[in-house]
Amino acid sequence: MNTRERCMNLLHYKSVDRMPAVHFGYWAELLSEWAASGYISEELAKGAGRDGSAAQRELDKILGWDCNWNNNIEVNCGLFPKFEHKILEVLPDGSRRVQTQNGVIERIKPGIVSIPSEDDYLLRDREAFETLFKPRMQFSPERINREKIKTQFEEKYKEDVPVGYYLGSVMGAIRDITTVMGMSYLMYDEDEELFADIVDTYADMQYKCAEAVLELGLPFDFAHYWEDICFKSGPLLSPSLFDELCAKHYKKRNELCHKHGIDIISLDCDGVTEALIPTWLENGVNVLFPIEIGTWGDQFESARKKYGERILGVGGMDKIALRRDKAAVDAEIERLSRLAAMGGFIPCPDHRLMPGTKFELVQYYTEEIKKIKI
Repeated sequence: MNTRERCMNLLHYKSVDRMPAVHFGYWAELLSEWAASGYISEELAKGAGRDGSAAQRELDKILGWDCNWNNNIEVNCGLFPKFEHKILEVLPDGSRRVQTQNGVIERIKPGIVSIPSEDDYLLRDREAFETLFKPRMQFSPERINREKIKTQFEEKYKEDVPVGYYLGSVMGAIRDITTVMGMSYLMYDEDEELFADIVDTYADMQYKCAEAVLELGLPFDFAHYWEDICFKSGPLLSPSLFDELCAKHYKKRNELCHKHGIDIISLDCDGVTEALIPTWLENGVNVLFPIEIGTWGDQFESARKKYGERILGVGGMDKIALRRDKAAVDAEIERLSRLAAMGGFIPCPDHRLMPGTKFELVQYYTEEIKKIKI
């Protein structure tokens, strides 16, 4: 039984020979740490941060991973063309004000690798949308390189790992374009109709991208969304408004997937996602990923108790254990074993492995996770 068969069987409540060891990539800073400590070469460290790369697959074998769940075929389903990435100002402390390709002005501080602060944004009103953004949110054949897609799919598929199609984002990408603050003002104080138009325009373009790709007839194992529209206390907008704006787009896109034989549809959203699960689940999303543990603890077990076997999971492994010791890893595997026993669940670190993760503990984890009885 290969990795694709194991993963797909588990998500369809079918038998497997063993649990697959699945991960979600690495921080570049961690790879640099491992290279400096002599665990891997500098060359491997430079390439292994990119999902799906040959270097990452090589590192996966060394560590004992079977696959990265984030193994998707992507097309240009964002702003097209993107805005020019340029430095607008260098401040006295060395910080730079930078215009991103999404039309957001960020403040980049020297030596800081976390999420930069957002100073400003271009999508402020109807005029900016109509002139600067709406033309960049239209479908065009140039977005879809059919031959490249076929080649990429064939290369990934022959590795015997699950291959997904990236469906894009209904709300998360809009948050990236407007910023959290700009999104909040548009939704509630400034122009609710404009915000709905932005969501609909962007979603229609992504639907047409999915339609063009799925018509190629490639046997994708799953489809996948990225959202990141929640934080540690819940969603960044009210669940009722999220449902009003987004439900129809999930439904339409997921029905397209079902038409093409794809019944496993996963969604990546950080933070506490409980309040948005009904919208996702009722409109075709059935896999939570990566089920971030954060400071609030496991969310999958409570979701399974509430929604039953129609909700599936990939993730839910507290990666902090991999920075500690074997006892912490053993305790985490014991917890994951209980989740796995419910079926329809594949353990996976709840985000990319971060700096401070211990190389030997990752190898130990991959050995032990494969021993979970199903």
